[in-house]
Amino acid sequence: MSSNKHTVVIIGYGGMGKFHGQLISENEHLEVAGTFDLLEARREASTQAGFKAYKSYEEVLADPAVEVVLIATPNDVHKAIAIRALEAGKNVICEKPVAMSSAELKEMIAAADEASRVLMVHQNRRWDEDFRVIKKMYEMETIGALFQIESRVHGANGIPGDWRHVKEQGGGMLLDWGVHLLDQLLFMIDSKVTSVSSTLSYILGNEVDDGFEAVLQFENGIKAIIEVGTTNFIALPRWYVKGTEGSAVIEDWSLTGRIVTRNSESEHREPAPIRAGVGLTKTMAPPRKGSTITKALPPAAELPDRFYNNFVAVIEGTAEPIVKNAEVLRVQNLIEAIFVAAASNEVIKDFDTYGA
Repeated sequence: MSSNKHTVVIIGYGGMGKFHGQLISENEHLEVAGTFDLLEARREASTQAGFKAYKSYEEVLADPAVEVVLIATPNDVHKAIAIRALEAGKNVICEKPVAMSSAELKEMIAAADEASRVLMVHQNRRWDEDFRVIKKMYEMETIGALFQIESRVHGANGIPGDWRHVKEQGGGMLLDWGVHLLDQLLFMIDSKVTSVSSTLSYILGNEVDDGFEAVLQFENGIKAIIEVGTTNFIALPRWYVKGTEGSAVIEDWSLTGRIVTRNSESEHREPAPIRAGVGLTKTMAPPRKGSTITKALPPAAELPDRFYNNFVAVIEGTAEPIVKNAEVLRVQNLIEAIFVAAASNEVIKDFDTYGA
């Protein structure tokens, strides 16, 4: 990478915009040249943080010193902001979900190609350590070949914020958290999704989903269960995975968890029946002492670089993007299939762009 810093203007200086400002300020290859927001209070907050507050988006695009536009606005205006930036010769980082539909995303990709500029989506949770631990287990077959993966995030705070409640602005949990969990799975599993079924939750009475469940079947035999909830006062584990030789659980982002595998050196014996409720069972009796081994979670898989460093290397022409637009489009297609499956109460097939 060159020693020069690349200048970034953040569009939308709300929670995520401020978060990006902090992260970029810590990066040796990027610097925040300023921000633009429609709200006066946020422009003042930008100034107080030491950033220039541009008076208009036109001013941002006309500034030759601006190399990168980072979009951290509500989802419904991503496309228009990104295409104008690309046409003005700027590179673009866009928050997820990148667009309201796959058709919008295709327009954005076409604009980037036409302008010979980089459009990259901030799918930052590919770098989450809990996910990278599961990725390592998948790649190394730590508990044998994985055949079921359950990925969940549960909260009890309802839908926070304002635009997240509004359908026209791309609100709802499928677009908010689902896009992360689906991206992680498709990034990890090198196989076509052959079917999806789903349900959306509207318990809180919003016009958008306050949670969802989706079941994906992959061509290689893996079944994935994805769930997001905002009315869960007792949270289920972040990850629960089953392999041919054992099971693993990660409770939360603190990486509390364990692996339990069969002990291949233990003599096999039939389980003794136990009293279960008002009956007896051998099938559900606990494993005999010594027949299983409990282990710590493995170290996380490593990615080639962090998001911002990778973005810089991409715009300098020295690396391929870790988050590829074809992968983002594939996730967008899957999200649309989940919406259709929930609305029609049917299993949806033949939607995946894997290998295209």
